[in-house]
Amino acid sequence: MGCCQSTWKAPDSADKSHHHHHHHHHQQSHRNRQNNHLTQPSNGTDSSSAAAAAAGSGGTPAFSEFSLADLKAATNNFSPDFIVSESGEKAPNVVYKGRLQNGNNNRRWIAVKKFTKFAWPDPKQFADEASGVGKLRHTRLANLIGYCCDGDERLLVAEYMPNDTLAKHLFHWENQTIEWAMRLRVALYIAEALDYCSSEGRPLYHDLNAYRVLFDENGDPRLSCFGLMKNSRDGKSYSTNLSYTPPEYLRNGRVTPESVIFSFGTVLLDLLSGKHIPPSHALDMIRGKNILLLMDSHLEGNFSTEEATVVFELASQCLQYEPRERPNTNDLVSTLASLQNRPDVPSYVMLGIPRNEEAPPTPQHPLSPMGDACSRRDLTAIHQILVLTHYKDDEGTNELSFQEWTQQMRDMLEARKRGDVAFREKDFKTAIDCYSQFIDVGTMVSPTVYARRSLCHLLCDQPDAALRDAMQAQCVYPEWSTAFYMQAVALAKLDMHKDAADMLKEAASLEEKRQRGGRVS
Repeated sequence: MGCCQSTWKAPDSADKSHHHHHHHHHQQSHRNRQNNHLTQPSNGTDSSSAAAAAAGSGGTPAFSEFSLADLKAATNNFSPDFIVSESGEKAPNVVYKGRLQNGNNNRRWIAVKKFTKFAWPDPKQFADEASGVGKLRHTRLANLIGYCCDGDERLLVAEYMPNDTLAKHLFHWENQTIEWAMRLRVALYIAEALDYCSSEGRPLYHDLNAYRVLFDENGDPRLSCFGLMKNSRDGKSYSTNLSYTPPEYLRNGRVTPESVIFSFGTVLLDLLSGKHIPPSHALDMIRGKNILLLMDSHLEGNFSTEEATVVFELASQCLQYEPRERPNTNDLVSTLASLQNRPDVPSYVMLGIPRNEEAPPTPQHPLSPMGDACSRRDLTAIHQILVLTHYKDDEGTNELSFQEWTQQMRDMLEARKRGDVAFREKDFKTAIDCYSQFIDVGTMVSPTVYARRSLCHLLCDQPDAALRDAMQAQCVYPEWSTAFYMQAVALAKLDMHKDAADMLKEAASLEEKRQRGGRVS
């Protein structure tokens, strides 16, 4: 690759790259249920094409048992930094995100639910219940891919959903509220998930609420599989306020398929109002025909009153006191499918989140610590590596004559030294200033200084400047893997994920070549 050339696009093309949407086509389960989910063959073989698709590179892995060591490695020994449960460590059963380290799972991101000690005293009961849920496979579920029973430990492993919960997007949003068409899509997709579970003989879902609805890498809503597990002896079926609990559950303490419909009605109210309103209060409004009063003011009137009325009526039916008067899951799907009005617009566009890009391909050989840190965009780890590497990669990039060792040279090296101290102490703004003094003199060039200043720019949220510095490092040392790794991180920060993936691959290849034959000249 020539000096200063790379596969990155000019900054003005980043916007085009970011907004070139791939269209997904909306599927309605009441019309085409068979194409909308992947079931495991009952005999455990992969004979069907659906199973083959599920086992494919982009599919959900088969359900399996994990070792505690695997899950400890994936979650950094259940580090508090990896907790993703909304109540953090205060939640009775904590959920962590993690990344599987073994090659068979392609470093897949996972969600791990860790139950409190003795939550499931009988390991066989836990394994059987998990296996039952693990048979389900559907594009509307965050599917269960495994479990772990080790001593007193009971853990569930599911697909990781990176784009937060419905509760976060509805009640605690930062940049934009969920638009009306997306709310209708959420309602339909969750109804489709419940309809699928019901058709597979698992109609019970414990504590369905806005925290159980998760958004995947494409922004599509999915229902968490954790609510499909029968409750353990220490758990309650409803964690929320009693005013949201199905009346029959208060009478007999049992969850029924009709109770799930009641809870779905409360989620419909959340979608309509943007608030968590007790059903009785909302029903009074509905009966009083105060539809506009109940609607989320953050929608600023951008919704169809006719569609909102249909959703109100459906919520009202779901919240009937008598369980037998509530609709079934098939009714939910057919009513909500008829309201979908932007089927060709991808969910990530409606949610206002970055487009999903393919993850960088995993190289055939294991990534080096630098490669791994860059693929994860872990700036802290990159910083540690650059501190430890010091300037050993600069050898041979400068040929200095005796005459060049002037006072100016000593001043320049002093500036670099001050930059190094600031860099080690994580004072990145000072490091940028000192390294800039060193670079501006121009007597001596150092790829390491450019790489370090590039990281400082990233840590100061200046990805454009970081990319320029990483390219300058490549100019000085054309086949230096670190220069390519730093470009990959900067490109990813600029949402140019395809270019970042290419750059990461190039860096890993250069690194492998160097390990095989010493420094590449």
